[in-house]
Amino acid sequence: MSELFDAVDALVASRSALPPPAERKRLRAAHGLTIDEVAGALKVRRATVSAWESGKTEPRPPERDAYARLLDQLAELYPAPSASEETDAPAVPATFTASPTPADAAVEAADMTAVENTQPSPAPVAAAPAAATRPVRTARATSSASRRPGAKEEAPAGTPAGGTDLRFENGPLAVVDVDADGQVLAYCTGGLVLDVPAKSIPSLVEWTLREAKLGQPKLAGPGKDADPLLVLTQSVLERYGLPATLTDEERLAGRIPEGHKVIKQLVRAEWKLTKRGFGPWARIYRPATGSDRQCVQLCIPSWNALDSRHWGEAGQLPPAELARVLGVYASRVMTPRGSTAVTGLELMTALHPPTRASEPDAAGKRHSEHNPGSLGKDPVDCAPCEAPDGHPLLADLPRFHVRGPGEKLFEEAYDWARPMTDAECTLRHLVGIDVNMAFAAGANGLTVGIGAPTRVKAPAFDAKLPGSWLVDLSHVDLSRVKAGKDKWAELEASLLPSPFTPKGDRPEGPAWYATPTVAYAVELGYDVAPLEAYVRYESGRYLDGWYNRLRDAYLATMADLGVDADMAPTDFLAAMDGYRGRDPELAIVVSAVKATVKGGLGKLRERPRGEGWKPGQPWRALSRPTWRPDIRAAVISRTRINLHRKIVKHAAFTGQYPVAILSDCVVYAADGTSPLDFLPYRDGKPLPGGFKLGINPGLVKHEGTQSVLWGEEVRERFDAPQLNLARYIKDGQVTDEDSGE
Repeated sequence: MSELFDAVDALVASRSALPPPAERKRLRAAHGLTIDEVAGALKVRRATVSAWESGKTEPRPPERDAYARLLDQLAELYPAPSASEETDAPAVPATFTASPTPADAAVEAADMTAVENTQPSPAPVAAAPAAATRPVRTARATSSASRRPGAKEEAPAGTPAGGTDLRFENGPLAVVDVDADGQVLAYCTGGLVLDVPAKSIPSLVEWTLREAKLGQPKLAGPGKDADPLLVLTQSVLERYGLPATLTDEERLAGRIPEGHKVIKQLVRAEWKLTKRGFGPWARIYRPATGSDRQCVQLCIPSWNALDSRHWGEAGQLPPAELARVLGVYASRVMTPRGSTAVTGLELMTALHPPTRASEPDAAGKRHSEHNPGSLGKDPVDCAPCEAPDGHPLLADLPRFHVRGPGEKLFEEAYDWARPMTDAECTLRHLVGIDVNMAFAAGANGLTVGIGAPTRVKAPAFDAKLPGSWLVDLSHVDLSRVKAGKDKWAELEASLLPSPFTPKGDRPEGPAWYATPTVAYAVELGYDVAPLEAYVRYESGRYLDGWYNRLRDAYLATMADLGVDADMAPTDFLAAMDGYRGRDPELAIVVSAVKATVKGGLGKLRERPRGEGWKPGQPWRALSRPTWRPDIRAAVISRTRINLHRKIVKHAAFTGQYPVAILSDCVVYAADGTSPLDFLPYRDGKPLPGGFKLGINPGLVKHEGTQSVLWGEEVRERFDAPQLNLARYIKDGQVTDEDSGE
């Protein structure tokens, strides 16, 4: 009989009405449950639960019965508030602490006049909570004509809410998609979904600027607000007459043809495109009138706008999840302006705008003037030694001339390896450690040149003066280096890379170096006598605000993934194990932030990108004030020197030497599989000045472990005793192509 009663109860439950979508989300959030937890309990996908809470789909048996039971139990614990209670009660508490707007945080960072070289805890940034951070919004648009009845909460938990600026109350961006009913919807940050009445791309741009309330406040006082970003899915591309994917020819050109019907529509509506045309990151604008900007940025993932090397699978995410990923990135870094490299460069400018308003003149009018500390609005020439091959400054060189170290500044990251010693071969494992955000840490507190270089003959070296120095460092002997005041350390120089060259070879004569490299030679206890220099007397810590913002974005996102600053070493290693699986979407943000650092620095020396360029001719990037190869060289120099300093400290204290180094990854031979098996921790404290486990930029994490036998077998297989094992330490996979065979 009990089985019959159970069957009847199940039958009734299968037909019972479920609460409305907004109430389902309220009940889940009230109990502190995440979408992932509910999905795991019901054995369905995260997107399925999100769709149930948005009303896009309804659950079916057998999951429906279990879902109804969950909601019934939660409804008993958290009854729906009355109308008066809804008016007076605060929103559901956020999982994480609220923070100031990105603009406020950035202005504070830009106004700082000094930044310590230590790694502090991150400043507050926009949170990515696991539960709802604000009451469910039912508004669909600012115009009643474009609203639909019924709330459509589509974004998953963890999506950042829009800013407090009422002009941009719906957030910095929206993912535009066509739903199953054929309705065009804009999925915003914070869970808001707007109806889009636009029937064409021109009308979509008009709607965005007039009604959507999208955008982001400026990051610095004299800067400009960020333009709204629209991400177009394949379905909406087809709706508006655009190709879902680009042809091979269009992909090479980076745009659709000028004669495309959509471009003709824009021309008729008096909209313009930038020089890069209608491509993966199109910008559609009208000339600004006064302070009123009319510009909309488009991002088209199916045209490869979101490079999988940096954005992972973001381009394949559903609209709500993609809005979350890009929204978190926008709130913590900035609204994407293109690739992560472009955005990294734009962030520098956004934090240090080239101009500002002057004080009122006699007539009470203000004028545009140079903003102190910025790179200005006009480009400056680099020094000849800083110019890459093909630069117009080198047009008079013979056609096939190869510049040597005495003619060319060559500051690059390490790519060095050596054969293992007999003692190291008796150990069992090779353990790789990786420096977190190494190049960002290299930029922290670095004084760089602001203006044009000045040539000086036979100068006295000044470590505080940024520039490029022609100096002979071949006399620096790593077997005996200064390890403190009146203290010297004896080292095995043959087991160490030279700090002065990327390949770790000892210099053979005069060569060009950036200031941090020459300063390190002095630090090691050796005199230097530059023959010549190109120095920049106008200087400043231009990258401090940039570093602070990217550091805070990285640390806040890693904290959301369960990896906090100041963890004990064992807890940190455990937290890093599988952190990407805890929230794959936030893991995408971490990758994008790191790519923003490297790409932004790379853009400082951007090379020609086709367009019929020939050696000796200028290319487009040279017209930017942010084309500054000297700044890039200084950051890379300091990053390499920072790493070498830790290696020397470690060797002097432990007698252990690296087997291989690749950029920010260092490999040591050890008896165990963990970094703790060779890093000298005492009572939980690391070696001062050496490697320290932690998530802050400049600290290290575990990169990977392989056996010593694996390393010897790989080198023997490719007959390469100095094959760089750091390149493969993470997963141990080596191919013929990788090895250069």
